[in-house]
Amino acid sequence: MRRRRRRWIGAGSTRGWRALVGALAVAALAPGGVLVLPAPAGAVTSLAASGCPLFPRDNVWHADVSRLPGHPRSAAWIRSMGSSAGLHADFGSGTWDGGPIGIPYVVVPASQPRVPVRFAYASESDPGPYPIPPDVPIEGGPQASGDRHVLVVQSGTCRLYELFDAHRDGTGWRAGSGAVYDLRANRLRPAGWTSADAAGLPILAGLIRYEEVAAGHVDHAIRVTVDRSQASYLWPARHQAGQAGADLPPMGLRLRLRPGVDLSGFPTQARVILRAMQTYGLIVADNGSSGFIGGVPDPRWDNDALHQLGRVMLADLEAVDESSLRVSADSAAYRGGVASAPVRRPVPARRSAATTQRTLVPHWPMRPEPEVVAGPLAGTATELPVGAAGGGAAASAAARDTVLGLPRSIVAGIALALVTVAVLVLVVRVRAAAVSRRTGRHARPRAHARRAQARH
Repeated sequence: MRRRRRRWIGAGSTRGWRALVGALAVAALAPGGVLVLPAPAGAVTSLAASGCPLFPRDNVWHADVSRLPGHPRSAAWIRSMGSSAGLHADFGSGTWDGGPIGIPYVVVPASQPRVPVRFAYASESDPGPYPIPPDVPIEGGPQASGDRHVLVVQSGTCRLYELFDAHRDGTGWRAGSGAVYDLRANRLRPAGWTSADAAGLPILAGLIRYEEVAAGHVDHAIRVTVDRSQASYLWPARHQAGQAGADLPPMGLRLRLRPGVDLSGFPTQARVILRAMQTYGLIVADNGSSGFIGGVPDPRWDNDALHQLGRVMLADLEAVDESSLRVSADSAAYRGGVASAPVRRPVPARRSAATTQRTLVPHWPMRPEPEVVAGPLAGTATELPVGAAGGGAAASAAARDTVLGLPRSIVAGIALALVTVAVLVLVVRVRAAAVSRRTGRHARPRAHARRAQARH
């Protein structure tokens, strides 16, 4: 018996074209005209696929700190971090001890089922359930014994869910702590609250992703750890996990690579990262090894190029005073930042209070309280009057009307154009196949007659 050969979309498959046309038609007619196709096996998660921003443009993670003044305690803090140590990329390609190198994240749809989560530090965690898929990647791998961070971006809602020390627990999860962020807003966590990081800040905001380095520009500060920190924090951080000592760096400290460091001799991947350190700097976000910077694992990283970051010593960094950027203690918006222009949208029908209550994600009160800076650091940060939170609402409206930086109407038009082209190709192929069959029916008898005549 002859085995049937499996046919894929290609030169001889009208079935494949029909499947493609159907998929494109469904995508084009979906609400908002957003084209969402399933990722192939082994594909790398991309934040761009979610259609969500990595916080508004006026968020302090995106602030250019290249011209800010140095902090008066910079020398002491750098010395305590170990000025002779080199930077280290705590991410890369391949695996280490059986797990990915770096902190992975995953993008899930708005329809992703939510599962319960129990927290060891429940009083400072946002309660579940969280939209965690069964195959969510865990920092270090399923058997890891380290921080075991889990990061989930939900498209549609543009919510970021982060867990620390995450473990499966029946049909749900248990974790040390958890935090939920609106990627279209600048709201900070309540003062004194932790997150999945010791500083109470979002992890994903400071991770280096391959696609931005490949594009030649990282537009945000980079997450960095220190081996010891003091029992205090600076805006935008909300939490500390340190010890007494004025010479130890506080959580939330903004560092910057000195402008005089020559980047010309570094490979491309390392050079793009170092340029971001000179422009946007680094933020002390957790306790760990000093000078370890965070990133997302990706098979496209060049580990040899990333290793060259170790040529930069911590002595090449300096602490900066970003207190002048703060608008409000409860907002990550920075003074001088420009949010995206608002887009007018139809006003949705008013829902009942009960329905609204069921669909709201955990939120935090915007209390007018000053920044908490404990211990010997008290008074070093300029206390500014608390004003309205930054342009989160404007960025929120704009982000909801864009996909991959393009208006939804344009994306819908592209999808419809693809459908039209696919239909035309299908029609041409069907007609060609019909002509071929008619020609074949007339040709086969003639060929048979010739072969019979040849035998005689």
